[in-house]
Amino acid sequence: MAVTLADVAARAGVSAATVSRVLSGSYPVTEGTRGRVLRAVTELEYVVDGPASALAGAGSDLVGIVVNDIADPFFGVLAGAVQGELGGSGPGAEKLAVVCSTGGSAARELDHLTHLQRQRAAAVVLTGGAPEDPGHARALAAKLARLAAAGTRVVLCGRPPQEPEVTAGAAGAAPAAGRGAVPPVTLAFDNRGGARRLTAHLLALGHRRIGCVAGPAGRTTTTERLAGHRDALAAHGVMDVPALTVPGAYDRSSGYDAALELLRREPRLTAVVAANDTAALGVCAALRDRGLRIPEDVSVAGFDDLPFSVDAAPALTTVRLPLREAGARAGRLALGRAVAPPGGVARLPAELLVRESTGPVRPAATSAGGAGGAVSGPVGSGRVGA
Repeated sequence: MAVTLADVAARAGVSAATVSRVLSGSYPVTEGTRGRVLRAVTELEYVVDGPASALAGAGSDLVGIVVNDIADPFFGVLAGAVQGELGGSGPGAEKLAVVCSTGGSAARELDHLTHLQRQRAAAVVLTGGAPEDPGHARALAAKLARLAAAGTRVVLCGRPPQEPEVTAGAAGAAPAAGRGAVPPVTLAFDNRGGARRLTAHLLALGHRRIGCVAGPAGRTTTTERLAGHRDALAAHGVMDVPALTVPGAYDRSSGYDAALELLRREPRLTAVVAANDTAALGVCAALRDRGLRIPEDVSVAGFDDLPFSVDAAPALTTVRLPLREAGARAGRLALGRAVAPPGGVARLPAELLVRESTGPVRPAATSAGGAGGAVSGPVGSGRVGA
């Protein structure tokens, strides 16, 4: 059942007229009263009625695109592709894209969704990985269920599907769905498979001392890509050594710092896989500052195939995710211009792109590991693959 003005008044301990005055902003009220009313609005997720709400079935021209960081090319490409699908001819065909940047904050992600609900967004496209927090997952599922119940189309682009038990609980707690309710659609990237192929490529080149510059801890994308890296090591009989994995943000400075830390832990490192292409650039800079050549001394690989990766020097070996295609498809799904995939979930492929930044392990590095040894850690660590 929808939350009413009277519900907010009861929670705040004021009259409905006072709630109305606070929300309109046209009448003076004390700061204490205003604070109680706004807290009640937030706690109850009250949607303020706008002028258009008097029209039955009135729609909105607004489409929300929620990203982690709009300055990150990954999200810039996705958001641009979504927005490119929002045009059209005829009355009401053109939609306004509103890009909301969370800065990696789970709480801010929920806040943006609440604001988009209050604005009666026609659609919401939620991009990128999700925090690995059960509490946030439940809160997010509840928010998305409320949006869908209000007739807002929801597309998850570049993040894994929601867990069935979480969505089932959220659906039961959400208001009754309207006639226009459409369940969320998920476009998920094959991060794990892509990372597995990337590390397997380095192993096939003879590398055994492979450092991993992982993404930030507690994010689904980081977990998936790290799992793929470990899958490849296991498949080739190379033990995963925790010391050869350094977490960090998806930016250049984190890649730079992580590479220096990896070299401190294992000076004879022969290859590095980075969380994304931006971090890989930082890795390359750190290696050069240490007098190491790429790929003659150390091979470097990234992930995502961001626009600059092919123009790096040397050109960056990476995993291509179909960012533009995914964003465009999400835009069409958000407007109801494309058919949802079976089961509401589509898994998009990841393609290995081999370029000049990776090459065969140098002979000196191969012999240093001992005859036939598959070493993934420092010499003398006793960690040898089967």
